[in-house]
Amino acid sequence: MSYSSIHDIARQSSLAARLLSSTSESIRNLALLKMADSLQSIKQQILEVNAQEVIKAREDGQSAAMIKRLTIDDKVFRYMFSRLKKVAEQQDPLNRVLEGHTNPAGLQVFKKTVAIGVIGIIYESRPNVTTDAAGVCIKSGNSIILRGGSEAIQTNTLLADAMIKGAVDAGLPQHAIQIIRTPGHEAVSELLKMDKYIDVLIPRGGKGLIKRIAEGTRIPVIKHYDGICHLYIAEDADPIQAVDLTINSKCQSIQVCNALETLLIDKKCAEQMLPLLLTALNSNKIELRGCEQTQKSLQGIALATEEDWQTEYLAPILSIKIVNGIEEAIDHINHYGSGHTDGIITQSLKMAQEFEQKIDSASVLINASTRLSGGGDYGLGSVIGISTDKLHARGPVGSDELTTYKWVVYGNGHLRA
Repeated sequence: MSYSSIHDIARQSSLAARLLSSTSESIRNLALLKMADSLQSIKQQILEVNAQEVIKAREDGQSAAMIKRLTIDDKVFRYMFSRLKKVAEQQDPLNRVLEGHTNPAGLQVFKKTVAIGVIGIIYESRPNVTTDAAGVCIKSGNSIILRGGSEAIQTNTLLADAMIKGAVDAGLPQHAIQIIRTPGHEAVSELLKMDKYIDVLIPRGGKGLIKRIAEGTRIPVIKHYDGICHLYIAEDADPIQAVDLTINSKCQSIQVCNALETLLIDKKCAEQMLPLLLTALNSNKIELRGCEQTQKSLQGIALATEEDWQTEYLAPILSIKIVNGIEEAIDHINHYGSGHTDGIITQSLKMAQEFEQKIDSASVLINASTRLSGGGDYGLGSVIGISTDKLHARGPVGSDELTTYKWVVYGNGHLRA
């Protein structure tokens, strides 16, 4: 795709964003419902086109994790459909007065939420990102440029066209939702140059993709790096709960960013916990790698290396380390973690609060599975990703996180003295 084509898409999105930002909440919500209905009307076509792309991906030797992320079945389609409906039910993120006052001279000063403008999202393999991203952007009054991976280009284009129709039928600008329809890196390279029109880029995919995007543009980037997620089993953890939370965190969906990658066990409960965990993890066919102390208790497992503590496996592999108390657990997580999601299993409120206050992560969970970290379980409806940055957004990025603010001042001929 040529520079002029990408330039036209970016410029059109910028013009659409100006109109969209002042569109009423009722029209934006209507658009989301019509987008969902438009998808429903071509459900069978979507499933058939996606099935062909899945076959092609298998023939090309793509990994099992990639195939799973690429596939739309009935369950995934229902998820995509429902998320558009859910985000329509969320409170309007625009035009909220965050703070305000009247100064002694009678000047009224307000700080209110507004849309960011144009959001560009560059992503790999997950067609559900197409619908999630469009839904969150429309709800928050932002126009969106979608650039999915070549492995799902037909599915993504079909999804986008259906949503564009629904949005336009509801009265939104023609270019509120756009998708780049050609494969190849050239289009992405040109998109990164559009800082005149695009306000934020959000890359979704492997660390390599995110790094290339962040280093190759002057446009602000909301980044989602590794999901090296931890659970710490404290000395007073309930054994049954600890096993259940470990298995759910690791095994419920292995290839996702909030799946457990490193399990930390307090040495005071390790002797009791390790046999229980071994039985449960073996039954789920999880390969274990452990520190030297863990190896002594679980003979036959591989020794965890420095690289293991730094790895997001996205695979049936779990690293285990025995730690000497909560401080060592916190130090390990803050050193090796990616700032995504980390949790503690404990019956002590004091210990839970210490962990929560000292862990530097976007999500900290107490006696809960790491798999709960995300937009749906946090009540955000649909999200566009999970940010491991601290600015401008952190954690699940929903419609609220895709707003900024402006200062609005009402006077009556006020002059600066």
